[in-house]
Amino acid sequence: SPVLGIVKEEDSSFVVADIPGLIEDAHLGKGLGFDFLRHIERTRILVHLVDMSEIDPINNYRAICQELELYSNKLSKSPQIIVANKMDLDASKNNLNNFKKSVNKDVVAISAKDNHNLADLINAIREKL
Repeated sequence: SPVLGIVKEEDSSFVVADIPGLIEDAHLGKGLGFDFLRHIERTRILVHLVDMSEIDPINNYRAICQELELYSNKLSKSPQIIVANKMDLDASKNNLNNFKKSVNKDVVAISAKDNHNLADLINAIREKL
């Protein structure tokens, strides 16, 4: 099940659900499959946390998007935010440039480890709520 957290600001707050990673063919019930996808259906915004230090973050992101679309066309059209994480690592910077060109969408670049740009991420989420 998801791990819940609350983001509190001076004038507002919102709940964030950290839902375990999705695997290929989850829409067919593999891995956490339907349990995972049912949790996602309850959210108002999908935040894709993409590890930019991985060898192929572009295909990792696309695989998740494909699973969402195969499960539910409506879900795949939900408001989404793409977050590029691990930007404190050298490999991530080159991957981020290629990723942005490939997906052609806004990307919030952060380092969760260093708390870098987390305010930008919170603002992006708040704007979509």
